[in-house]
Parts: sequence; C-alpha cells; structure tokens
Amino acid sequence: MTRIASRGRAAATVVATLVLGAAGATQAHAAPADQDRSAAVRAQSAAAAEVDYDTWQSDVRKVIDEARPYVQQRLANSAGQRPAIVLDIDNTSLETHFQLFPPTPAVKPTLELAQYAHSKGAAIFFVTARPDLIEFVTKANLQSVGYPVAGLYQRGLGDLFGDTAEFKTAKRAEIEGRGYTIIANIGNNTTDLVGGHAERTFKLPDYDGALD
Repeated sequence: MTRIASRGRAAATVVATLVLGAAGATQAHAAPADQDRSAAVRAQSAAAAEVDYDTWQSDVRKVIDEARPYVQQRLANSAGQRPAIVLDIDNTSLETHFQLFPPTPAVKPTLELAQYAHSKGAAIFFVTARPDLIEFVTKANLQSVGYPVAGLYQRGLGDLFGDTAEFKTAKRAEIEGRGYTIIANIGNNTTDLVGGHAERTFKLPDYDGALD
C-alpha cells in the first residue's frame, strides 16, 4: 500500500495552504499577473504533495541499479588506492522526507550499495548540510540502520551562512587530501554533486525540490 509523506511534510503542507489562503483573501483584487503566479504556486505545491513513497523508492532504485555495476567494476580495479564513496544524508541515505524524526529509516537501495562497497574495501563518507549541533544524533542514526561511517561532515555555525555546494565540494577535497579516491558521489540535489572531486556522480530524484 502506498505510504504518504511524514507528519513533518504534512504540517508544512497545512502551513503552505493557510498562507496561500490568507494571501488569496487579502489580494482578492490583485492584478491578473499576480493571480497567475499564485495559481502556479498552488499547482507546484499540489504536485509536490503527490510524491508518494513507492514511486520514490522505485525511482531511487533505478539510479542505484545504474551505480552498482560501476561501483563493482571500479572496486575490482582499485589496487593500491583507498577508494571511497560520498553520500548525502537527507533523502539519499535516510528517508527524512517520509519520517522526519529519528530514528529515521535508511533508504534501502543506498544502504545496500554502501554495505556492498564497504565489504569490498571502500570507505563510506557522509557530507551533509545538516548543522553539526546534531552530529551525534545523525551519526547514531546512520549506524543504527546499518551504515558504515568512515567520516561524517556537517556544517559548523559559520558554514550555515555560506554556499552549500561550496561547503560540500571543500569537504570532498578534504577527503581526497586524506589519501582517498572518491569513486562515486551520490546525492539528490545538484548542490550535493557539483564542484568535482569525484570520479562519478549519481543523482537521486528530488522532484524539482519537493524532496530536499
């Protein structure tokens, strides 16, 4: 049976609906262009609300199924190297969109790939936009659902005001500086993947930002 979004997303949807409703009440005589923009926002919100768990899982598995043979082949030819895989966390490694509060379940296809790669000698690193104030909780969650964690990089206070893509790029460079070769970088947002410092990137679905 299809499982719909978490209480966190449901709450956000309610808030968005109330805001849009209030906007409609106070702008009853808005210009046609403003009304068109409001309609577009409502349509986008409705589309986001229709993202369901089963569809997402299927779409994630398609990408991981593409990544797996590459990872298998690359690890079979990594003699003399220290191979690593970098993973984003929210809606890449953990099902945050569908269960906001920990312990959040693993994204099963990603977990399976990480466990396989680890068994073949790859180090698994996590680079996330989460603040480091919740690093202990995040690491405990990852380990409790079965992820091997060679390293976890979260944003410090100063990083929270900077560019997310630049932060993640710098952390991948830092991992390389420790002597690792990042054979794959997997995330569901372009900010997870741009900036280089990985041999291959694999983008999981975010449905135009509906899954951050």
